[in-house]
Amino acid sequence: MTTNNGVTWFEIGTERPDEAERFYGDLFGWTFTEEGAGGATYRTTGAGGSEGIGGAVRGTGGTSPNYAIFYVQVADVAETCRRAEAAGGKVLVPRRENDNGLAFAHLLDPAGNHLGVFSPPPAG
Repeated sequence: MTTNNGVTWFEIGTERPDEAERFYGDLFGWTFTEEGAGGATYRTTGAGGSEGIGGAVRGTGGTSPNYAIFYVQVADVAETCRRAEAAGGKVLVPRRENDNGLAFAHLLDPAGNHLGVFSPPPAG
């Protein structure tokens, strides 16, 4: 079953991912699994289990400011970007696609709050 227009993921970006993982693990009991390759750190968690949404701690390597963002799953990332601009928002990071086919973008709402949208890879 596809969940569109629901908050289904979060991401915490930090240049100190070990500390973030330890903090959220100690505070909430979350466990993490290292994902990815090529020197990037991406540590996924089921967060609150069946009562919460999944997410990750992303090591930025100091290439971007620290952040915390929620992601809304949508049917079409490009169309959602167009609609966000029509509604008074801005596209901060235009639609991109990772090697697995997951498409995403980062938006700003009219008040300047940062959020993400994504579409999962095609079923295959």
